[in-house]
Amino acid sequence: MSKKNTKAPANYAKQLRTVQIALSELQRRIIKDGRKLLVIIEGRDAGGKDGTIKRIVEHLSPRDTRVVALGPPSDRDRRSWYFQRWTSYLPASGEIVLFNRSWYNRAGVERVMGFCTDAEYEEFMITVPMFEQLLAHCGITLVKFYLDISKAEQESRLAARRENPLKQWKNSKIDAQATKRWKAYSTARDEMLARTHSVAAPWTVIRADDKHQARLALIRSLL
Repeated sequence: MSKKNTKAPANYAKQLRTVQIALSELQRRIIKDGRKLLVIIEGRDAGGKDGTIKRIVEHLSPRDTRVVALGPPSDRDRRSWYFQRWTSYLPASGEIVLFNRSWYNRAGVERVMGFCTDAEYEEFMITVPMFEQLLAHCGITLVKFYLDISKAEQESRLAARRENPLKQWKNSKIDAQATKRWKAYSTARDEMLARTHSVAAPWTVIRADDKHQARLALIRSLL
């Protein structure tokens, strides 16, 4: 497992404060101009999604910022248009919405774990660029990030999570498959990035073994 020092660098707090101030300025402009910002944050299990989102929203207006993390689909969700359960959470004028995982579950965990059929997967891969282009055409600025970590770092973080009583809510049966199916997840990730990267909704991949530098890099890219 990774033995890397996870302590924040000496100037991390100062750098984080600087980019968080810039985020507040960005939010003021979004509210003033009536823009709609949707941020999708995907990544491997234990990639740092929760911690990164926490730093993004920490000092933003809770009235104009929403974090969306949907659970497993219901029976009705499974019988509905695939994108339907996310549409009510899309940003309104002046809002920033962050999806902690998103419709890309179909391209990742559903694909690898067999929770969708080949036909459902292929339909998603064909239609998601169209759906995202429609969102952009209708005034939503869509930014997509993928937090990528090494296998050793993932193993280390999952082990630490299991031992931390304050993070028990993060543990799931699927976590145990994360490293066992590393190659399958890597293949799914590569196909997702290749087929769903577009001018309207581009992907930005963030190397996230160093969680502090990853947070700064993602926020700077967002800005």
